[in-house]
Amino acid sequence: MPKKAAAEARDDESKKDTAGSSAANEKSENEVSKLNRMLAAVLNYLSDDEVEEIDIEYLLANTEGLREWWDRYRENNKKQIEEEIKKSLGSLSLEELESIREQIKSK
Repeated sequence: MPKKAAAEARDDESKKDTAGSSAANEKSENEVSKLNRMLAAVLNYLSDDEVEEIDIEYLLANTEGLREWWDRYRENNKKQIEEEIKKSLGSLSLEELESIREQIKSK
């Protein structure tokens, strides 16, 4: 009987893995769908012959989900920039470091 119980446990675990994988795939597909809609809206705007000057604020305000995506993207990019700066600090001269410190203090 222990073999049967172990097999049932594996089956239950396999079903949970499949359900979790399916949910992750669905979430990924939803994200891709949202990105496709946003990209299409931006490209429609950019290809409009009547638009003489590109208004980013208009795009952010009138494309559903674009502002939230842009904010998340910028925040992720901020972290990457911070890491790049940390890595490069060792190669800067004392004068450059002091200049950076003064810029930070002035803010």
